[in-house]
Amino acid sequence: MKIEKNTAVTLRYKVTDLQGKLLEESKEPMVYLHGGYGNTLPKIEEALDGKMPGFQTTLELQPEDAFGLRDEGLVQTIPKSQFPPGVKVGGQLQGRRDDGQAQTFTVMKIKGDTVLLDGNHPLAGKALRFTLTVTDVRAATEEEVAHRHVHGEHGHHH
Repeated sequence: MKIEKNTAVTLRYKVTDLQGKLLEESKEPMVYLHGGYGNTLPKIEEALDGKMPGFQTTLELQPEDAFGLRDEGLVQTIPKSQFPPGVKVGGQLQGRRDDGQAQTFTVMKIKGDTVLLDGNHPLAGKALRFTLTVTDVRAATEEEVAHRHVHGEHGHHH
């Protein structure tokens, strides 16, 4: 079966920087709903459209096509007193942006009584190389299309 809108695509991936440093590698296969549902990067969907199981490719994406450019407006220094006990560097916290949207912040530094938070994706601002191998393609269920994501093993669980 070919990858097209409303197919569930299973793939293995590896992400490196352009110098070849490994940043992330799938331990379990990733499964996403293909067809513009925002379940993977648009350039990845574009490269996989029409392909079949066994297809392999390597993509080099600039920051704007990967996880975006860094936004220094998402870096904040907050008094440590506003955090629960045990806040640690590398920890992630859920917060709200000024417009009310949910935002994940990573604790970058704790200095004295202040905490430096960064709301950028950890890979924002980086050009990345994605090595992809398609291992399976199947028709998505009506429920998966209605929910805009894949269910079951390696997919979303409700």
